[in-house]
Amino acid sequence: MRLVVFDMDGTLIDTAGLIAETMAQTFSNVGLAPPGDRAARSVIGLSLPVAMHRLTGNDDEVLIEKLVSTYRETYRDAIAGGVDREPLYPGARDALDRLRNQDETLLGVATGKALHGVRRILDLHALSGHFATLQTPDHNPSKPHPGMLISAMRETGVGPQRTVMIGDTTYDVQLGRAAGVATIGVAWGYHSPADLRDAGADVVIEDFDGMDAAIDGLVSKSDA
Repeated sequence: MRLVVFDMDGTLIDTAGLIAETMAQTFSNVGLAPPGDRAARSVIGLSLPVAMHRLTGNDDEVLIEKLVSTYRETYRDAIAGGVDREPLYPGARDALDRLRNQDETLLGVATGKALHGVRRILDLHALSGHFATLQTPDHNPSKPHPGMLISAMRETGVGPQRTVMIGDTTYDVQLGRAAGVATIGVAWGYHSPADLRDAGADVVIEDFDGMDAAIDGLVSKSDA
């Protein structure tokens, strides 16, 4: 058995515009200058408290908690209109379906999103049955700490030599390396391919069509 773990934002779903918009509105609502799109994108993948700390450079826990709660409320309002603002990237569903149908492959999620948000998005895209493990900051440290992958491997019983982490940010690559697993960077997300390679990604792929071969090249379908 092998375990293939996906990041969510920037890897499976395209939410950069929504997150940057929500972040700007959040900062404005609490009387702070909004971060630019580039700064907002740079923290995608981190847990919200860690992201807010990096964007503000402030250790004030009251301010960080206010920013986090305001962000969550603003995000909920932004998606309440019924328009799909969290679309899957082209090719994501086919890739997930292919992997799910492999008896020797388990799928997981490791993301900076809260668990309720992950479950909502999986329900939205009819993907809830695809994943054997869902790891979030609700019960793990923020990326790049290896905790999410350690929890995923413990939950599924798959060791690091049989596990692959797939993501679009250097935090995903650092998470994988810290947990001792293979890593695949995706070029369509929020950090550049050069940054992913510099962080130590074993492979960087340009589209979902290259995913199967990349996974097989790092962790074969057979335990032999």
